[in-house]
Amino acid sequence: MAATNSSAETERSSDRSHKKKQKHKHKSSDSCDVTVDEDVIGQKNGERINSEGDNERHADKKKKKDKKRKRDKEVSTHNDIGEDAYIQSKPDADKKKKEKKRKSDKARKFTDDNDENSVKRRRNNHKVDEADGPSHSINGTHAKNEQNKKYFPFEYEHILAPMVGASELAFRLLCRKYGATLAYTPMMSASQFVEEAAAVKSSTSSTATIANSNICEFQTIPEDRPLVCHFSANNPEHFAKAASLVEPFCDAIDLNLGCPQRTAYVGHFGSYLLGEEDRNLVLDIIRAGCKAVSIPIFVKIRLLDTIDETIKLCHQLRDAGASLIAIHARYRATWERTGPGARDGPALLDQVALVKKSMPDFPIISNGNVITYKDVVSNRRDTKADGIMSAEGILNDPAIYLQRFGDVSVDKDMDVKIPLLSPLNRSDSNERINGSKDSREKSWRKLNKKLRKIESIETKLSDGFILDDDQQKLLSAKSAILSELKRLEISISDNSQEATATTAKQLQPTTIKLGDLFRTGTDKVALAKEYLSLVRKYPTKIRSVVFHTRRMCKDLLEQYQLMEECIACTSIDEVDAVMSKCASYIKNPETFHFDRAKAARDKEALEWKKREEGKRKAYEARMIRKAKREGLADVEHYLRIGAEVPTKEVINKLKSIPRDEALAMWKKNHSQHCMSYHLDVGGCKRDRACAFLHVEAKDGNRFDEVDEVAG
Repeated sequence: MAATNSSAETERSSDRSHKKKQKHKHKSSDSCDVTVDEDVIGQKNGERINSEGDNERHADKKKKKDKKRKRDKEVSTHNDIGEDAYIQSKPDADKKKKEKKRKSDKARKFTDDNDENSVKRRRNNHKVDEADGPSHSINGTHAKNEQNKKYFPFEYEHILAPMVGASELAFRLLCRKYGATLAYTPMMSASQFVEEAAAVKSSTSSTATIANSNICEFQTIPEDRPLVCHFSANNPEHFAKAASLVEPFCDAIDLNLGCPQRTAYVGHFGSYLLGEEDRNLVLDIIRAGCKAVSIPIFVKIRLLDTIDETIKLCHQLRDAGASLIAIHARYRATWERTGPGARDGPALLDQVALVKKSMPDFPIISNGNVITYKDVVSNRRDTKADGIMSAEGILNDPAIYLQRFGDVSVDKDMDVKIPLLSPLNRSDSNERINGSKDSREKSWRKLNKKLRKIESIETKLSDGFILDDDQQKLLSAKSAILSELKRLEISISDNSQEATATTAKQLQPTTIKLGDLFRTGTDKVALAKEYLSLVRKYPTKIRSVVFHTRRMCKDLLEQYQLMEECIACTSIDEVDAVMSKCASYIKNPETFHFDRAKAARDKEALEWKKREEGKRKAYEARMIRKAKREGLADVEHYLRIGAEVPTKEVINKLKSIPRDEALAMWKKNHSQHCMSYHLDVGGCKRDRACAFLHVEAKDGNRFDEVDEVAG
């Protein structure tokens, strides 16, 4: 009986289930004729099951509405502007839409890696592994976007660093002969370069050019390649303009973000732009440079306070368009830092290694702790950097990279190619200012293309065509384009035969045995003599000549008590005579007699110099302590007071009034600057030993307030 009841109950339950399924099938078939299983029905009341058919019908309805809306709009436009105008405007409008879409598609094709979404995508896909290095969220792989996709077909493993007044043409050529594969110019002010170049261009009474006028001490010849022009800047427009001026004469442009000197603090450039408050300005400078030139933009930086900050900066520089970053592995300048990483302390190469680890596919150059070639090898090994940059080491030994050519004990008869150096003559100068014949012809073709566009615009204008902003801008440039075309035609015509013959002769290389190269490269006097012969060919300031000579031959000059005599030299001949004395003493040691009285005088002079140079540091330390005692958040507060750079107008005014009045005005506005440096004939006698700032006066109508005071 129980079994019968159970069986009946099962049948009733099955019947109810079947009816429920049929009921739901009937309901669903009204809309999409889909059988809904019992398991699918367990949804909240009112919840709807969408189907593919629903979506298609919804899309069809939307398309119909859009077409109707477009039709209504066209009818409205037709009624508003009239039959003739509508018929004429519609094809033009369609044509503009197609052209706009074509340009948009083309832009997306080539700049997809540059757009914001792409950058975010790269950052998310390539985070730095926290287990392997600093936890920074920006992409660790080099993004080969269009901005920094400017590949440079030259080696950058053994580099001569940029140095103020020390990496001039003659010294660059010397270092190249003995192994440097890439060289930087001395630091040049971008704003000053632009200003002086404009003055040269506007000069009608002279044949002066950028190259032979020594603008910002810039010199180069065809053999001085590959070359990086190194600029300080705190203005994107100035940097871009300076970069475009030197582009025909170099292979890359570098932005200085590492200079720690007092002038950089006062002028607000170099390492004093590394703060977070100036980050947008720095990135704008990089972007402006990338837009202005077709060659790569490099950056030279110092370490920030933490490794995460340094890595973040490097990624931002890369994403802004930089193609290579050189890292001076010491901290950015402060008045308080001492020990490792300070300006005079050992470099922190481990931090360069961490940056490189976070950017494995991006060129990173290591700078610091390189005195010998052994240091070059170990630095490269420890940091995994793509190249090594030397400053202090290469000043002492211009042949520091010599061993890269090979082992002289094994390959002394191996031929090493070196260029035959050409003179810095008028023909060279003309090519450097105007570019090579090929580059001038390329410019001529581009300008002719623009001229044809202008003629087409003029034809349309005569037919009543309305110009857009770009067309009006191009039309207004017609006279300038015609003028430039005329100049290029004359330049190409006058110099084509001469330039071809000269270039072929200049670029002809010669060879030298590796053994002979080592013989002169390891002889400091021979190196100094070779440098002096280059200086006679490519002149520079006597101060630079003396500086290089005493650095190369420091031990010999001190050994033979000739250091002070070398420093006192006022001509190349006098320096050459001192080197000849050194060579004579080396050859005949018995002819040298040690002068004890002179040694005592030299020692006393050296101690006095150290005391005087220490005065500035002592002043800075006192001002910082004072700010701390008073609880000031800015410990450099008192170092900013009186830091205002005097203008040329102010200097001329102070020279015309009594000394007492001039001194009172000076103390009020320029107390950190040396008054004697600006007002006395011959300048300040203390030179580097002076505790006050020695900074060139500025033109009052050229600088903004932010440019005059360090931040």
